[in-house]
Amino acid sequence: MRPCLSGCAMWLVLLAPLSARSDEKILNIGDSAPPLKVSEWVKGEKIERLEADQTYVVEFWATWCGPCRATIPHLTELAHRYKDKGVKFIGVDVWEQDTDQVKPFLKEMGDKMDYRVVLDDVPKDGDPSDGAMAKTWMKAAGENGIPTAFVIRDGKIAWIGHPMELDDPLAKITAGEWGDLAEKGKERLASKAAELKAMAVRRKILEPFRAGDYKATVAAIDEATADDPDLAKQFVGLKFAALCNGADVDAGLALGAKLLEENQDNPNMLNNYFWNVIDLKLKNDPDPRVAQLALRAAKRADEVSDGKNIALLDTLAVAFYRTGDFEKAVAAEEKALKRLEEEVDDRSHPYFKVFEAKLEQFRKAAAEKEKGKGDEKDKDKDKDK
Repeated sequence: MRPCLSGCAMWLVLLAPLSARSDEKILNIGDSAPPLKVSEWVKGEKIERLEADQTYVVEFWATWCGPCRATIPHLTELAHRYKDKGVKFIGVDVWEQDTDQVKPFLKEMGDKMDYRVVLDDVPKDGDPSDGAMAKTWMKAAGENGIPTAFVIRDGKIAWIGHPMELDDPLAKITAGEWGDLAEKGKERLASKAAELKAMAVRRKILEPFRAGDYKATVAAIDEATADDPDLAKQFVGLKFAALCNGADVDAGLALGAKLLEENQDNPNMLNNYFWNVIDLKLKNDPDPRVAQLALRAAKRADEVSDGKNIALLDTLAVAFYRTGDFEKAVAAEEKALKRLEEEVDDRSHPYFKVFEAKLEQFRKAAAEKEKGKGDEKDKDKDKDK
């Protein structure tokens, strides 16, 4: 499964295989759009080809991708807004392990996903990554995560990026105010070169991180980013996790306090940074001081989001659990599950299974703690006799 692009991911997203080297020519802004090659039009009127005098938004998504789900209503809003201007929106399902899930997903989304939807053309019994659209659009453009959108104007690619950042470019493109595509292409190539450099560094850093060698991880980050402050910012979260998970807890606490202060009004960034030091999948329990700091960050993130964000509620529950407050962990996870039930009708959604397993774990811990208190009281009574 490929990664989703999101600022609010609950788990650390690890590197997907690179689809283009820095020395390879990639599909870029200003290039002619590749043809549409799909296996099925599952929603909306069929489009045979991308016409030269039309504007299209071709967006790539999958049913398993949480951030894709989050962007769908926004894409629908844009599709309605630009309908009278002739802009056609096409959602291309890619990297899908089970395409039988697509139609039930569309039924669940209903009017929230009100634009054309197609399935990638994947060879029979082939890997989803080998789909025609996945290869000729996503891989060719060096795009390794979804959701990703392409804007096509007069047969040329005018923009490539995250759908949540589509508003301004689409407004300018449709108004004829977007500017020179060649210059836009040069800007994207420069950005892509920096991205590929970061991905190469990430690959080098993740090897010791995955192996649990956190001191080596910090050393690799420091070496790779010594002369590149912008690159260092990209890896500050990973460095924080490595420090707190064993490399140097005191240094990790200092860095964590700084991250909390700098991001106190950005709940998604707080979630991204602090989840990785309390994750239940960690081999060792976090230092109690780290757990308390993560709890402060989780409380702040939940406060800023008005207690309505499912992922942040789940993180808050884990933070309570890590600090030994099992009853509050249960309450927060129950709230997360309730919010999930309100927003998602399909019980097969993977978050249900994950949240329910955590809730069971937290309830068991709370019961055992309560039982321990009872046993201590019984011992005290026996001593008084």
